[in-house]
Amino acid sequence: MGINIKHYLKSFTLAELLQGLKVTGKYLFERKITVQYPEQKTPLSPRFRGLHALRRYPNGEERCIACKLCEAVCPALAIKIELDERPDGTRRTTRYDIDLFKCIYCGFCEEACPVDAIVETPIFEYHFEQRGENIMTKAKLLAVGDEHEATIARVKAQDAPYR
Repeated sequence: MGINIKHYLKSFTLAELLQGLKVTGKYLFERKITVQYPEQKTPLSPRFRGLHALRRYPNGEERCIACKLCEAVCPALAIKIELDERPDGTRRTTRYDIDLFKCIYCGFCEEACPVDAIVETPIFEYHFEQRGENIMTKAKLLAVGDEHEATIARVKAQDAPYR
């Protein structure tokens, strides 16, 4: 009975509304933080995970050894890998697809990779205009890696504790 009366008193006095207005009033006169994007950019966390990329060794050979650990660890099942064995006995991927609509950018693929082949870059400005562009194929992933290798290597060198 006592709880019911308290509830009615709170409703009648509009205590919750006043509590909300108190929070609004607290921030009403504080300095506003506005960023004029894209001219101004906010700093990114060193742990930010953006667009995926496949890396190559300095000699130009792709790093991925088709171990499929990234595919196995992906909680969203966004990675599909097919592999082929070379005449020298090494394995390489023939297909490496990541569906960016499924991907939750958790970074597990990057952590699972024993050769640091798949990375999530600090690139967040990308979009899709056509159906099917959300699938990052091996060629697209390698192109992103080739284009941004200097940035990726710099971030990897600075960000050793993150891994």
